[in-house]
Amino acid sequence: MIGPVSQSLPQWLATPRGRALLTGEAALVAESLEDCFGWEMLQVGAWGEGRALLSGARTRSQALVGAAPSPGVDMVSRLGSLPVLSDAIDCVLLPHTLEFETDPYGLLREVDRVLAGDGKLLILGFAPWSPWGMRAAAQRAGYPPGLRRLLSERRLRDWLRLLGYDLGETRHYLYELPWGTPPAAGCRMRRGWVYPWPAGAYLLKARKRLHALTPLRPRLKERRPSVLGGIAEPSSANRSKP
Repeated sequence: MIGPVSQSLPQWLATPRGRALLTGEAALVAESLEDCFGWEMLQVGAWGEGRALLSGARTRSQALVGAAPSPGVDMVSRLGSLPVLSDAIDCVLLPHTLEFETDPYGLLREVDRVLAGDGKLLILGFAPWSPWGMRAAAQRAGYPPGLRRLLSERRLRDWLRLLGYDLGETRHYLYELPWGTPPAAGCRMRRGWVYPWPAGAYLLKARKRLHALTPLRPRLKERRPSVLGGIAEPSSANRSKP
């Protein structure tokens, strides 16, 4: 059953299908965070109520930045201008955040600013060429409600390469139709023999490349005195008198 056009995103996430999606994604993100260590992790954009997606974090502390006050949000800010120091975050999670922004590439560059070298970036997105993507394109209010655009995995990979990231694994999930009654067991997060549908969503993981500084050559006046035949030329003070 298709929900009403006036349905908001929080209302949709509270439906059985929305709750099943949130539960499955929380488990998937927890698996992908097993090798993400450090001091600070930042989730940019609220996705559901609370901090379920941060429950599997391995960093010392975690924070959630949202565009509006909601349960679990630590800071309210424009997502395109984060109140965070540059190179200060060890891991960033974007749970479908880019798909709800007017300038997704601008937000990605802002995330790149706050992410430290060798830091990890996790992005959740809906696949355009899937039943979920087709329903989102056909529904005026978007699906889920408020969705502005769908970003393909290929486009995100191009953007991340342009920003200097090493691309890691991509996990595909949501092997079910976005119509009818959702399965009682929750969303199908892995492909099965009896599920012919393409994946409706993906989790893309990348690492910010740590650029080594190239040492500069010493200036001419700072260079050592010339060496003749492997022996330093003696100074006038050390010359033996005849």
